[in-house]
Amino acid sequence: MFVITFLGTSASAPSVRRGLPAHLVQYGPYRFLVDCGEGTQRQILRSGLGFRRLQWVFITHGHLDHILGLGGLVSTFMRWESVPFLEIYAGAWALERIDDLIFKVVLRDARLPMPIRLKEVRPGLIFDGGDFWVRAYPVWHKGTEAFAYVFEEKPRRPFLVEKAEALGVPPGPWRRELVAGKSVTLPDGRVVHPDEVLGPPRRGLKYVHIGDIGRVDDEVIAWAQGADLLIVEATYGEEEAAMARRFGHLTARQAALLAREAQVKFVVLTHISRRYSERQIYEEAAAVFPNLWVARDFDRVEVKRDGVHIHRPEKLPPC
Repeated sequence: MFVITFLGTSASAPSVRRGLPAHLVQYGPYRFLVDCGEGTQRQILRSGLGFRRLQWVFITHGHLDHILGLGGLVSTFMRWESVPFLEIYAGAWALERIDDLIFKVVLRDARLPMPIRLKEVRPGLIFDGGDFWVRAYPVWHKGTEAFAYVFEEKPRRPFLVEKAEALGVPPGPWRRELVAGKSVTLPDGRVVHPDEVLGPPRRGLKYVHIGDIGRVDDEVIAWAQGADLLIVEATYGEEEAAMARRFGHLTARQAALLAREAQVKFVVLTHISRRYSERQIYEEAAAVFPNLWVARDFDRVEVKRDGVHIHRPEKLPPC
């Protein structure tokens, strides 16, 4: 199960109700930030999630509204929070700006609060978590090198309990070894092989995160294809499509068209300009692709086998 908490959902500048782009992604014991806009460390505190195990950051691109929060985050770690290490993944141009921000402005001659490693993102596999992996794909956004991130569980072969019981495989370590793809010797001396108790491979859950993007082509549709969840920007309304093109963004309708063409199961729209209401964005997109949600700060989205589940706080945490 993937769990995504929206920490900031505004475009370019914060509003009264929306912070700058940041999303906390959880999978088992792993916790990732995708983008880190200004004020992200405060949003983490307000969400109640805290900083524990928050050791990986994936940056979609190097524009300031997506990276300035890294300075505050590192500053917070210096003073009263700590993680064993911090790895920040981004394109080369974004890493130059992040290096300046962290090491020349925040830290300068100060002692590192933990090892900080800057990892240049190139297309392809960038993280392997054992049961899942993360891949990066280039997208077009004006004036910068930008990436989308695809979180995907590895294919699994389901354990067929009825077959195991018919073969007399008792519960315990024998079944765990078989699930891991290893042959086992039973107490009575018989050898049972994984193919005897495992079903055909079943694809895992797939979550696609696209930050700022100004152009959707066949390649984008191909790697987003069939995602259980797509998170994507919807900065403008269709009446300002020319402005969206000028600044390298999508309209709500264009985001919905991407979801429809890629045959995703559910889409959540974020990166909303202050000039639009949530209802305006929703109605424009839902006319094209109805399985959608317009995110607010602190919404939590769970991606499970039985679908996408959305939890919205009845009221925001107090300021």
